[in-house]
Amino acid sequence: MQFFFQNNNKNFDSLADAIKATCEGLVYISEIDAPVLPFCGTVVAEVTRETILQQIGFDAGTQIEETRFDAFFVRLTTFKDWFGEPEKARAAKFLELQKLLKEFTRERKVFRVGKIRLDIFAVGID
Repeated sequence: MQFFFQNNNKNFDSLADAIKATCEGLVYISEIDAPVLPFCGTVVAEVTRETILQQIGFDAGTQIEETRFDAFFVRLTTFKDWFGEPEKARAAKFLELQKLLKEFTRERKVFRVGKIRLDIFAVGID
């Protein structure tokens, strides 16, 4: 099956390429600012804690917390009065990523994996 995506007036051959381009230069701001990196797993029937741990190669006993997709993106995509240009650009990019995932994936969820230094995965099935 072939996919054709348009993102920011750019043509991409696959959803993976569109996600990669959208994530380029995007940073998740927290105690440790971290780059947002694209992730493509193997084919799964559903998105569960167990499938995510398998996909990322973590032990079944690893701490993992599920968060609603839209709830996770609210803080990242809401524009505040005090935002300067960098904050506005980051929020716009997170909004672009959210829209891309909403349009082309199903069973969207967010998982926080680990205890102290968390890895966060926003995932869905294409």
